[in-house]
Amino acid sequence: MALELKSVAKQVDGEVHIHPTDLTLAPGSFNVLLGTTLSGKTTLMQLMAGLERPTSGQIWFNGRDVTGVSVQKRNVSMVYQQFINYPNLSVYANIASPLKLARIDKAEINRRVQEMAELMRLTPMLDRRPSELSGGQQQRTAMARALVKDADVVLLDEPLANLDFKLREELRDELPRLFADRNCIAVYATTEPMEALLFGGNTATLHEGRVTQFGPTMESYQQPKDLISAQVFSEPPMNSAKVTKQGGEFLLGSSIRWQADASTTGLADGSYMLGVRPHRVTIRPDGAQPVAIRGHVRIAELSGSESTVHFDLNGNDWVSLSTGVHDFDIGAEADFHMDVSRAMYFDDAGHLVGAAGGRAD
Repeated sequence: MALELKSVAKQVDGEVHIHPTDLTLAPGSFNVLLGTTLSGKTTLMQLMAGLERPTSGQIWFNGRDVTGVSVQKRNVSMVYQQFINYPNLSVYANIASPLKLARIDKAEINRRVQEMAELMRLTPMLDRRPSELSGGQQQRTAMARALVKDADVVLLDEPLANLDFKLREELRDELPRLFADRNCIAVYATTEPMEALLFGGNTATLHEGRVTQFGPTMESYQQPKDLISAQVFSEPPMNSAKVTKQGGEFLLGSSIRWQADASTTGLADGSYMLGVRPHRVTIRPDGAQPVAIRGHVRIAELSGSESTVHFDLNGNDWVSLSTGVHDFDIGAEADFHMDVSRAMYFDDAGHLVGAAGGRAD
């Protein structure tokens, strides 16, 4: 029951929305599409659903070419960020609607609706109309209707974005467990790397209509194939700067130096792009190999137990993410510590050629 995209591409009025893409999603798998807004996530999902037809390429499901098959003839469910419900039906009837169309037995419909309503915290609202619900409750109703169908493919396009924080956290925990008991293919689109890491499964990183990498989520995170994939899988944005390798050490600017480790000492002398995630640039020394750096503060943001500081490092806009509350004056010089034990090194073409410690995180 695999879903296969074979050289699938999409153009609209001559503009490329999806570049030729090959992707295979296995039965029972949970798959995340990770990318910024307008990276192609929604278009790719609409192609999978049959809502859009590819300009070229084929889509196969369960060994059959379904490229020209309409969405009505596919056992697919989709949930968008903006909820869609039947305004004249109760919450119960909204959730039950796909089961009634499939002529499921009434007792089974009731069992499934009650079960899904409990999961989505909708049980007290089953008799209400969508207009009587909050935005979050309406989105939960739309999700419940999609999930109750027991479809072969379930597509979720940023479905938690409009929910309150507490419910969003609860559903992030529940969703993978919910799909673990099904043999469907789940595809979840998000702009947040943290969500991909929480869900696990597989992750495809998207950038400007291209799938830059696809594989097990932790592998995609710790072993990005290239600079773009690493940048997509980093929030706040990954820090990068040109460095030079000379013998057994790296040089950033004129004075910041550190020793190559066993996994990078074999790199040829020359120029590379350094990549360091923000949580590896801290206010206090942290990690296995901290290197002192100094920059001019641009923005300082405090969020509960963390401090995010944007600063200029040799003309590069860098970000430090540290635990604790730390106050900085805008424009002032500040000292930071970069842990290069999890640094990444990319060649001039943007390909990953070295990762300190053998992996990056």
